Amino acid sequence: MPLSSFDPDRYSELLAAKTARVQDLLTPFGVPDPEVIPSPSTGFRMRAEFRLWHDGDGLDYVMFRRGEPDTPVPVRHFPIACERIQQLMPALLAQLRDDTELRHKLFQVEFLSTLAGDTLVTLVYHRRLEEAWRLRAKTLANDLGIALVGRSRKQKEVIGRDYVTEQLQIEGRDYQYRQYEQAFTQPNAAVNIRMIEWACRAANPLTGDLLELYCGNGNFTLPLAGHFDQVIATELAKTSIRAAQWNLEANAVGNVQMIRLAAEEVTQAMNGERVFRRLADLPRPLADYRLDTVFVDPPRAGLDPATTAMVQRFPTILYVSCNPETLAANLSVLTDTHRVQALALFDQFPYTDHMECGVLLQRPS
Repeated sequence: MPLSSFDPDRYSELLAAKTARVQDLLTPFGVPDPEVIPSPSTGFRMRAEFRLWHDGDGLDYVMFRRGEPDTPVPVRHFPIACERIQQLMPALLAQLRDDTELRHKLFQVEFLSTLAGDTLVTLVYHRRLEEAWRLRAKTLANDLGIALVGRSRKQKEVIGRDYVTEQLQIEGRDYQYRQYEQAFTQPNAAVNIRMIEWACRAANPLTGDLLELYCGNGNFTLPLAGHFDQVIATELAKTSIRAAQWNLEANAVGNVQMIRLAAEEVTQAMNGERVFRRLADLPRPLADYRLDTVFVDPPRAGLDPATTAMVQRFPTILYVSCNPETLAANLSVLTDTHRVQALALFDQFPYTDHMECGVLLQRPS
């Protein structure tokens, strides 16, 4: 997001304009009036990353305008970041400026924080990290009260831990989520809570079992599990699977089977085209589950044609999208067999054109 777009005084106006654009895009598919979930106008991002710019003894966080990769723009204040990141930014920079070991060939800093302030900082280098770096990094982490990771080519040094633990209250229950460094997590915690609660309300009247594709670290999986008999949750990324398995155990969610499969592989399994040994870990054959509902939260490219056709078999489709354009393309097919019963718009990324969407589709009986 260009900081020049930041304008909290006009937030409501900007959100209304963005909402209207998405409604116009989705109107051809018979969508109802949306439920619109706003974001806090400041302090909403739980992640941030910056390049580091060295100029003699000077050191600054910088960003680059689109089309101007050689013109750094110093970032002295980052009001869209959560309070903990805003506090850490100047404190970290001050320590780095004065420490020749820590700043040597440092070119990027990444922040990951939580609503409770648990924070991990990743320092990325163009050099190998030796014992002198580790000693200084331990002192830095202790001074700032953070976990710390150092990265360089083919090297990862962990000071303390390489994750944070987020706690989200969903439907009156607290859920703990382990979030690993450089793994995908929802960047706007306040809106994420509302997204999960919307999905749970949509699932409340449903019965049977759930198939979830692209489950990530279990962000939606854990609360949704309480609305279904059994859940089969699939994900390809190893780090996300590791986080999801910890999250399931930590939250005592016992009716979820986590399987490492890509969406394309799930489609092949559902079609009977391939047999995957990983599915042998299920307590019973896939065909014995009463999979009446599918939940999808795909990447920006949306659902591929084969997966789109596969999910059309389900009476109910819950679709969370981070790209209204690819959602519209998928709806052009899905609405041949299903009707949109509910639409929600979640402003995960204020002051940008991006809008997260939630759609409930059901096949007419």
